[in-house]
Amino acid sequence: MREYNGKTFIENQSHTMEELLEIVSILRSPQGCSWDRAQTHESLRECLEEETGEVIQAVERKDDENLCEELGDLLLQVLLHCEIARERGAFGFDDVIQVLSDKLIRRHPHVFGDVKRPENPEEALALWKEVKRMEKERKSF
Repeated sequence: MREYNGKTFIENQSHTMEELLEIVSILRSPQGCSWDRAQTHESLRECLEEETGEVIQAVERKDDENLCEELGDLLLQVLLHCEIARERGAFGFDDVIQVLSDKLIRRHPHVFGDVKRPENPEEALALWKEVKRMEKERKSF
């Protein structure tokens, strides 16, 4: 077993998100995997599409065991894209978390703000779409 940063990563032991991020970083490092190191946003596009399709198939089959595995594969695609961007100094996983959290709070003013709660899912979706439309308008200025 090899050690990385003073740790040994062992299959079937409990792992945290922090460890997963470290594993992806190791895979992309000079001591890691040549395939993972060679990947770019563009080269991963096909993998991203394939993994997304496999998640959809697991949902359609109502196969929770496979869905869990496929969501992990899809998460790996997200983490690889984040690591590639981090290496370029563009953004990292923490930035993605921040942007998503801000978006979820902003697009749910009925949950996190003082907007009246929608009566049903259709009204909630309409509110989401309206907030999204207003975001696009602000970005176009």
